[in-house]
Amino acid sequence: MPQSHAAYDLLVVGSVNADLVVRVDRRPAAGETVLGSDLEIHPGGKGANQAVAAARLGGGVAFLGRAGTDGNGDLVRDALRGDGVDIGHLVTTSAPTGVALITLGPDGDNSIIVSPGANSRVSADDVASAGALFSAAAVVSLQLEIPLPTVTAAARAAAGAGARVVFNLSPAAEVPDELLAYCDPLVVNEHEAEFLGDPRPEGLLARGPRSVVITRGADGAIVADRSGVTEVPSPRVEVVDTTGAGDAFTGALSLRLARGDDLATAARLAARVGAAAVTRPGAQSSFPSTGDL
Repeated sequence: MPQSHAAYDLLVVGSVNADLVVRVDRRPAAGETVLGSDLEIHPGGKGANQAVAAARLGGGVAFLGRAGTDGNGDLVRDALRGDGVDIGHLVTTSAPTGVALITLGPDGDNSIIVSPGANSRVSADDVASAGALFSAAAVVSLQLEIPLPTVTAAARAAAGAGARVVFNLSPAAEVPDELLAYCDPLVVNEHEAEFLGDPRPEGLLARGPRSVVITRGADGAIVADRSGVTEVPSPRVEVVDTTGAGDAFTGALSLRLARGDDLATAARLAARVGAAAVTRPGAQSSFPSTGDL
């Protein structure tokens, strides 16, 4: 259960990236070259995005991860700090800061290639050295842009400290049953649900998580636990850019769970946040504050 006395609503253990974005009229086929827009560079990374989304909504957020000494590292550190995220455990490393290469089509959908860089150096030792952070957080949010053993160690540390674990299985990968058993909820989109073999809420619950959230873009979300399944609608909006919308949803969901909402109530607010995020360009730049909802 969330700890009402926790110093932080949310601890995010995850990735920071510089998002390199080019807009195109159509994506190139194999061996083809197309012209795109001027390059845009924005702060991103699934972990950082979720931290910023929660902080924009008034959450007390801490971050654990790694960034380089390069200009992209300065970019992501300044962005997190600017939104009030505690980056005392964002470790500086000699590896380059992670980069996401994003191609954005005219319909607002994107294709993304991630070069992990410093994110691949986030380790179980980093988790062990941050024990006080886990004890201070009501919810710990995890994703898979850092090494799987580190994610599992973080989930174990969170459970040991009495924090609730929110795990976004993205990018999709096979994960151990131990990790799934800590999830409350496991958050997946429809493609990630298919990856796990049985995309039905009941099928995902059978894999071991305590609860499940399936995000469905414009169709909202499905939430499920042992008590049943609930469909959560999404507001209808005009889509400009879907980059980071899932992270906005998960960050908002994690914050509301930390504040004591039940899963369906938290998902309803998260769906509004995710919908607001697709109406503006960029990832973190698109995330709403409470006054925007």
